[in-house]
Amino acid sequence: MIQKIITPFQKFVKIESFSGILLLFATILALVWANSPFAHLYESLWDYKMGFTSEGFTLSKPLILWVNDGLMAIFFFLIGLEIKRELLIGELNSVKKAAFPFFGALGGMIVPVALFLFLNTNPETAQGWGIPMATDIAFSLAILNVLGKRVPLALKVFLTAFAIIDDLGAVIAIAVFYSSGIYWSLLFYAFGLLALLFLLSYLKVYSKYVFFIVGVVVWVLFLKSGIHPTIAGVLMAFTIPISQRVDVRSYTESISGVLQGLKVSKEQTVPILTHDQIEQLDELEDMTGRVQSPLQHLEHRLHNWVAYLVIPVFALANAGITISTDVQLDTSLILHIVIGLFVGKGVGVSLFAIMGKKLKLVDFPEGVNYRNIIGVALLAGVGFTMSIFISNLAFTDPAIADSAKVGILVGSFISGLAGYSFLYFNSKTKAANTEES
Repeated sequence: MIQKIITPFQKFVKIESFSGILLLFATILALVWANSPFAHLYESLWDYKMGFTSEGFTLSKPLILWVNDGLMAIFFFLIGLEIKRELLIGELNSVKKAAFPFFGALGGMIVPVALFLFLNTNPETAQGWGIPMATDIAFSLAILNVLGKRVPLALKVFLTAFAIIDDLGAVIAIAVFYSSGIYWSLLFYAFGLLALLFLLSYLKVYSKYVFFIVGVVVWVLFLKSGIHPTIAGVLMAFTIPISQRVDVRSYTESISGVLQGLKVSKEQTVPILTHDQIEQLDELEDMTGRVQSPLQHLEHRLHNWVAYLVIPVFALANAGITISTDVQLDTSLILHIVIGLFVGKGVGVSLFAIMGKKLKLVDFPEGVNYRNIIGVALLAGVGFTMSIFISNLAFTDPAIADSAKVGILVGSFISGLAGYSFLYFNSKTKAANTEES
């Protein structure tokens, strides 16, 4: 039973780790390209308008907004699937399980935001308070995975669980604080369609084509309503059923009958199947589709696409900051974001998690100690993807937006380096103490 749980998680960690490497490559490529003689091509590419216009309806946006509003909706859809799975059957499906990562995530949101608001005195940059509250799960897990067996698997589970809660907090912040000019009538229609999908899910009626078409309509309604359309991705994920339409035992019995039927079918001398064999295979395909949870199936199918395409493309589109003496960067904003990510996350996650332990509200998993928590808390300061996403919503001034991105890159780099170093030397110290004893 434990192996069934651990093996998929280990695969998840490997995917996220390689995604982190691609993220790093895309970020470096974006920075080099934006500061090369071909910088004009970089800007032209992402400013290129795409879409269509008809009488009474227009949907035309620069390519960078198709990435940030459209492609990233898929990323948020996957986040929604992960949140729902964790809440129903995963590491967050009980108060006892959720308490440990919840305390860490709570501190990782409250302290960085409080630090930023305390330090910031410029009204023009006040909207950036949400930037340091996010953790990039791909980058942070990639760094943690480099340490290999030096850190316990339970620590990776903790990082994943509190990062998912962290993402949920960021999603709520985006929906409530980073949306404006709301058209309530369009939002009403969107929630009506979502309610219909929830009803179908409750009745165990699921068609991927119906859900996809309705999902696109809901995304457009959110886009036009003033609420950021990526929120539609999260809400759509919550409508996807997690239950199987056929249990594994029934499926096993059915496929045994199908396989037996294929064995006794008349053998053909030509390379085509008989009518009976085709029917048997159709039944097998139908049963295979019914035994899979739609949520698990979608999560499995989308994870590689998001990890290897969506997130790297987002980094390529958004990390291209022009570094020039002519560009006036806001050094105060950069410093505040760096402090929010590095100090805020490091202190917030570790303080709240350890405080929960001291108050006997949470239990640390086996093999996890205080130093492990501090090391992961430092890694939590790697904000990147979600932080850049929030900065795009917070600032319209290009100079301020670039300053925020510089702060995110610097803060994430320092946090990643500090977290890795702390955990690495902690494991060396622990090994030395074990040998001495």
